Amino acid sequence: MPFRALGLPAEILQAIKDAGYTEPTPIQQAAIPEALAGSDLIGIAQTGTGKTAAFTLPMLTRLAAGARRGAGVRALVLAPTRELVVQIEENVRAYARHLPQLRVATVFGGVGERPQIAALRSGADLVIATPGRLLDLMGQRFGDFSKLEFLVLDEADRMLDMGFLPDIRRIVKALPRDRQTLLFSATFPPPIEALTKEFLRDPRTVQIGRRANPAETVTQIVYEVPKHLRGALLSHLLRDPKMDSVLIFSRTKHGADKIARVLERDGITAATLHANRSQNQRLRALSEFKSGAVRVLVATDIASRGIDVDGISHVVNYDFPMHAEDYVHRIGRTGRAEAVGDAISFVTEEDRGALRTLERFIGRGVVRRKAEGFNYQAPPPAFSPSDRPERRQSQGGGRNGGGRNGSGRSRFSSSRR
Repeated sequence: MPFRALGLPAEILQAIKDAGYTEPTPIQQAAIPEALAGSDLIGIAQTGTGKTAAFTLPMLTRLAAGARRGAGVRALVLAPTRELVVQIEENVRAYARHLPQLRVATVFGGVGERPQIAALRSGADLVIATPGRLLDLMGQRFGDFSKLEFLVLDEADRMLDMGFLPDIRRIVKALPRDRQTLLFSATFPPPIEALTKEFLRDPRTVQIGRRANPAETVTQIVYEVPKHLRGALLSHLLRDPKMDSVLIFSRTKHGADKIARVLERDGITAATLHANRSQNQRLRALSEFKSGAVRVLVATDIASRGIDVDGISHVVNYDFPMHAEDYVHRIGRTGRAEAVGDAISFVTEEDRGALRTLERFIGRGVVRRKAEGFNYQAPPPAFSPSDRPERRQSQGGGRNGGGRNGSGRSRFSSSRR
């Protein structure tokens, strides 16, 4: 089915062609007609399936066709992280390149408020935001959402995991009830199902693939390894030239820095992405990883959603995820859009219970493998001052686009992100 069969306007079809796309993905084929018909919609699909365009294209169609109902914001997209906000904006601007009258604003933490306030005051048609910063600005009476027509909740399960539900409820309460609402999620646990009943009216449901299962294009491998040998095993595996674009997950930001230092010591250039990095540093790390200037990106779970990088060959769970849903989100960064990829997980003695839980969750066992030529019997290194246990520190950031503290805090520790 070509895109023109979906009923999109000529300006958007030309932008799709300019971007090099010819046929919609399954989630786009299923979701776009329902959204264009005006239905509230629940979209369930793994990352890398093209779901951003599944809500962007009908949203832009509606904005281009409908007359403004006075001043103010006409469409709002809420997303869990600043990286995802930036990437949704990139998609919007690509597909709206022939709609020059459209005004787009982004709102997220980690940067100054003034440009965002100015954009809201000037009357943006579309706002893409993280919940915390948007609620802060709305509390200061910036932004007119009284005429809002279109609301998207992207990565809804992740927003709930990060503790944003109270903020989302307060934002949605301030919006007109007469609107179209789309909710997209990679998983559909009971809290998300309850949320759809609260925010959506008689929604249609579009589901691509099985709920909560990793993409079939990802090869999943477990290496059982003593905890003190994970760094050495990682460097050993990275000698394979096939591991040419590798995303590594650490449970803590300090652990991510330590992994990067170990790799640099072994001659492997790595960038880091976590909450202690400034917005400019995080965008630079993503840019270097996308361009291939660095082959390895070490990140915390803040990056398990919102990294839109084609061609990631391997995801490595250096720290095994504490929750099965996190595993799904992490490995979804490879094997995207029908490409193939490998997900490697290091499992220590203390992780074996979590591995069994994961295998029950995904409905199958994960292949165990031994690394050829690696010494699994090496003793722990001698203690040095740099090996002191990491202190658990608050991530900070509060509402500014990352995790949450205080009321509405999620089950995830702030030091994990």
